[in-house]
Amino acid sequence: MNLHQSVLQGDRLALARLLTEIENDSAAGQQALNELFKNTGKAHLIGVTGAPGTGKSSLVNQLALHFRNPTNGDAARRVAVVAVDPTSPFTGGAVLGDRVRMRELSGDDGVFIRSMATRGSLGGLAAATAGLVQALDAAGYEIIFIETVGAGQTEVDIAKLAHTTLVVNVPGLGDDVQAIKAGILEIADILVLNKADRPGVEAAERALLGMLKLGHPTKRTIMHHGQAQTVESTDAEISGDMWIPPIRRTVATDGKGIPELAEAIAGHRLHLEKTGDWKLRDRARLESEVETLLQQSLVSRWRENVNAKKYEAMLEQLLARELSPRQAVAAMLNGDTAQ
Repeated sequence: MNLHQSVLQGDRLALARLLTEIENDSAAGQQALNELFKNTGKAHLIGVTGAPGTGKSSLVNQLALHFRNPTNGDAARRVAVVAVDPTSPFTGGAVLGDRVRMRELSGDDGVFIRSMATRGSLGGLAAATAGLVQALDAAGYEIIFIETVGAGQTEVDIAKLAHTTLVVNVPGLGDDVQAIKAGILEIADILVLNKADRPGVEAAERALLGMLKLGHPTKRTIMHHGQAQTVESTDAEISGDMWIPPIRRTVATDGKGIPELAEAIAGHRLHLEKTGDWKLRDRARLESEVETLLQQSLVSRWRENVNAKKYEAMLEQLLARELSPRQAVAAMLNGDTAQ
């Protein structure tokens, strides 16, 4: 039986082997992904990002437990977790310690946890993350959490992959200006204020609300008796077809606020389906993946045909400032370094 057929039949060992093949970018992994692709597109992909120390792994652990044992009478969902850890620039290894905080999920056949290293990729994800997510989707996992490295404000690649992005903050990380910086907060579909039992949670929430008001103005101008007047909009008027990220307080270590956060996640999915954004995000995600694969393939193909001596000579010209990088690229595209 082929690897992809075993995965479709629920063989967890085959799935683990396939994920390794995908990470190694082997021919077997690529072939299996091609066969499995028609079975994808059903899972709800939930990205979890934020600075290191905000409790992302503990939060994912509690959310997975909630979806496996719902308190509102819903059916239990099959849950997968892809946890990305940083790679050492010296040894190439990774601690892969996220699953240490997810020990409560061990032994549950309805949960699959996969840790992976970035292997030098930037943006908070590994190059093979999208492939792993597709395999888990095809394997029948209904909710897939993708936990990023936790590198900071440049970690925005998750927004290209997930349907719903949670940005996790904690009180005391910085002042109001830090909270409203452009970058990682702008990709949030839901803002999570974790460790909400700490002092300063109210100030942190006010800072996040200030950020939201900058991105989603709550005032509008109307004409009244021929004069322009500024009025505060109602919640219904603000929202319409626009999703305004809600803020949810949680204490992941003891599960406080998890049901409310899960409800917000479900609400965001309903919003995506109602407005058609679900398909739009799927289209954007697949377009991004195709462009990434295309770039890798074109660069690889170009390197196979490049004349090494001419390429080195061009680098020497760059170093001597006889040629600019743009001129070098133009020359390479014109075939000046071909065999």
